[in-house]
Amino acid sequence: MSKKKIVFVASYFYPDYASTGQLLTELCLELQHHFDITVIAVQPEVDVAPSRTNKKKLFEEDYLEQIRIVRLKAPSVDKTNKLSRIKFIVSYFILALVALLKQREVDLIYTISSPPIIGGLIGAIGKLMRRSKLVYNIQDFNPEQAEAISYTRQKWLFKIAKSLDNISCRASNHIITVGKDMQETLVYRFRGSRVPVNSVINNWTDEEDIVPLQRDHPKIKQFLAEHQLENKFIVMYSGNLGLYYDLENIIQITSDFRDDPEFMFVFIGEGGVKGKMEQYVKKHGISNVLFLPFQPKDKIKYTLNAAHVHLVVNQKGIKGVSVPSKIYGVMAAGKPIIGVLEKGSEASTLIENSGCGVVVEPQSYRELARSIETIAQMNRDMLDQVGLKGRTYLENHLAKKTAIEKYKHLLQMVSNNG
Repeated sequence: MSKKKIVFVASYFYPDYASTGQLLTELCLELQHHFDITVIAVQPEVDVAPSRTNKKKLFEEDYLEQIRIVRLKAPSVDKTNKLSRIKFIVSYFILALVALLKQREVDLIYTISSPPIIGGLIGAIGKLMRRSKLVYNIQDFNPEQAEAISYTRQKWLFKIAKSLDNISCRASNHIITVGKDMQETLVYRFRGSRVPVNSVINNWTDEEDIVPLQRDHPKIKQFLAEHQLENKFIVMYSGNLGLYYDLENIIQITSDFRDDPEFMFVFIGEGGVKGKMEQYVKKHGISNVLFLPFQPKDKIKYTLNAAHVHLVVNQKGIKGVSVPSKIYGVMAAGKPIIGVLEKGSEASTLIENSGCGVVVEPQSYRELARSIETIAQMNRDMLDQVGLKGRTYLENHLAKKTAIEKYKHLLQMVSNNG
């Protein structure tokens, strides 16, 4: 019996650092033995095979084990510039759609909600033109996400965007959301009418790769020494420094700790508000804040374990719209979490159910500062035990193998039956 052909359409794929790209890469590597897989994605910023890559081509073919990859030459994007974002989105939409329509005998199209609205539309159009089935994975609800941060004052644009995304939802044979609160948002969107067939499958991290490590591990000691972090109480944020996390305001609480040499705030990643954060630190002469770029995947297990406590944050209004994937890596590392999250959100519920940290409401900056002070005063052994509760919970409820098995079963069901 021949394998069913699935075309995955996503803006990012191996070797990009974006969390959605890493998740999709791990998923496809596990599914390649059960399906004939093609991935359509933009060319990575870092070229892993320069001898085979011609940057002048709009489309190029690559392989990762048995996975065929069609890479698109989309323009680079400056996330601080709206025009640059629009240029990227339009180019990606055209190129991805052309690449998808070139595919033959497609049984199923799998698309994600990135770029906003466009990801779903590509899948809906592709389903119609290729007469295939469609699975739509909603990692973030838009325009709800953009509306939460008042990305534009043109409210009519939000209405149009939501209508377009609802078309993609209705066209889907199955919708996947990554949190129960997001499933509630989907149901709310279609109140009064039939809700598309859907299910919840959580994101994950590779818990066999990222494990709790002692701070005297040679690789962790090397990281601490390289950045003069020995004997510091490290508060870390590792992930996207983007528009949806209120980081441009959260950075201001570091002023409360500027005269305490025990503390060090470490922000690892890139994104649209990183420049503003760096400007604030420089303007106020705060010496105990460190900014680092995204770390290579093989080093993340060490950098996560270097922290005493991690920040997992979302902007106010993001409940039911997005789940910060960074929480899974922190839980796998067995580190305590301070969640700046709305009550009832998926990530907030994970912290509370596991007992691996504390949660404060978004924009409660004084309470956040007090929580950091309180945790820093805890006995280090007790603090470690709090973090390990997250690891135990993740192993029991959020294992990578369990999530991928759910994907495998779902994709087989949809490709065979619709």
